[in-house]
Amino acid sequence: MLHVRRNSALAEVCGFLLALTMVYSVAAYSETPDGDNATTLGSTVPSNGDVNPYGIARVPRTVGRLVEGRFLVSNFNNAANEQGTGTTIVQMQPNGAMQLFAWIDASKVSCPGGIGLTTALVAMKNGFVVVGSLPTTDGTSATAKAGCLIVLNSDGKVVETISGHHINGPWDMTAGEVDGAFVLFVTNVLNGTVAAGGKIVNMGTVVRLFFTVPKSGPPVLKDSMVIADGFPERTDPAALVIGPTGVAVDWGTGDLFVADSIDNRIAVIHKALVRTSATWKGATVSKGGAFNDPLGVSLMGHNLFVANGDDGKLITVDVRTGKQVDVDLVDASGGPPPGSGALFGLWATNGGVYFVDDATNTLNLLH
Repeated sequence: MLHVRRNSALAEVCGFLLALTMVYSVAAYSETPDGDNATTLGSTVPSNGDVNPYGIARVPRTVGRLVEGRFLVSNFNNAANEQGTGTTIVQMQPNGAMQLFAWIDASKVSCPGGIGLTTALVAMKNGFVVVGSLPTTDGTSATAKAGCLIVLNSDGKVVETISGHHINGPWDMTAGEVDGAFVLFVTNVLNGTVAAGGKIVNMGTVVRLFFTVPKSGPPVLKDSMVIADGFPERTDPAALVIGPTGVAVDWGTGDLFVADSIDNRIAVIHKALVRTSATWKGATVSKGGAFNDPLGVSLMGHNLFVANGDDGKLITVDVRTGKQVDVDLVDASGGPPPGSGALFGLWATNGGVYFVDDATNTLNLLH
């Protein structure tokens, strides 16, 4: 476990915040991808049979085995379809071709409870990849443990494991990066959920973690802080656990958007980069309407793309107004209701929205 001396890191963190804001504030506005056609690109199942793709992250730069423009996808289930036991990350070409990027050996990684790779997945320009683990031993919430964040290099090798520091069931994650440093925002869903035995507890959190990256060696955690709490969460036989999930940052304003799954809303944490205290559940941007267990999110300009967990729909929200401006049914299989359990992670680009489909174990594109 890493230990952080908070006071000694403050000056370094403040400098990082200023640099990060300057880098990302020039991001251009992008329009909503046109069309309602979803295309299956390829299977996300590697040779060991892992299924249930959860996280997706676009590779920003070619480094080592990482190829710019390709997508990393993390698998949450093993070949026996037990939740919280998936150990692989695959690298997908935009045309659907797949190669194994990492197969993490749980016996060689110090992660409380083992390995079960979640939607919390980011890829950095410096070649490091960070993935969250919310592990179980038998696929049920009764054996779920706190888990960790796992840092891999550009060759898919584990170089660091981060546990503690408010990490408790890391469920989704987003990142920002400048030369020599990066920040992670991580949602956590295991604060009191297992003990509650299926009852809702308002203890879900968002944690901010700052890292510096030395010229050699793994990233160094300098500071960690809970910037939002009070999100409802509970265990669930089908989904393992339900709670705050997708996160996306507007780097121009510093606002962090969070998918509040149980309350069927999108929340916003204002000044997420510079907060010095936790906000209770954040403010509501959009609620109800077409939302049906909102999970993964991805932001382009003012458009937030949201994946519904319970009906196979992708929702587009204008975060300036909170209006839900578009609804696309991209998977009507399974259920009831149709499409239930199919969607999780997604990534918006100018060419469309790439998303993983848990029902078919594939990478897909909404044009």
